[in-house]
Amino acid sequence: MQTVYIISGPAGVGKSTTSSALVNTLKNSAYISGDDVSHMHVNGRQKPWESKSELSLIWNNILSLTQNFVLNGIDVVIDYVTFPDEAYWLKDKLKELTENVIYVVLWADHGNLLKRDQLRLPEHQMGERCLILIEEFKESRLKNKYLLDTSQKNTDAIHQVIKEIMNNRQYCLTD
Repeated sequence: MQTVYIISGPAGVGKSTTSSALVNTLKNSAYISGDDVSHMHVNGRQKPWESKSELSLIWNNILSLTQNFVLNGIDVVIDYVTFPDEAYWLKDKLKELTENVIYVVLWADHGNLLKRDQLRLPEHQMGERCLILIEEFKESRLKNKYLLDTSQKNTDAIHQVIKEIMNNRQYCLTD
């Protein structure tokens, strides 16, 4: 049975770095960047955090891609800001294909998050949006067991983070 990994967290926390390392660790895997899926809609696109219909379109496209990969025996790593309701929705839509849905919300304190954001290319920096997302996660129905604090970890420790994600059953999405 294939595994679907949802790597989430606020902007700048290291989702893409972690997702890339994870997908390269797996034997037969696919990488889905929610940001790339979002930007497939070119003309008329709205910011997903400002438009429920845009966010729904993104998630339906992520679902379709995930289903296709899982049906072909491929594990999937999804890299996107994913709140609990979206993770549970995806798990429910995949229940006929797999029960192995791992949901990890990478976390960092405000200072580290802003510092990491500053290391990104200027056109990819999110600034205040990083902190807004922290508050949105706190207001969501996020269970602490899905949090993985990376405040004290740097990219040299990525193998430890991947091992934690792959081996700790607490991240397995349950009802």
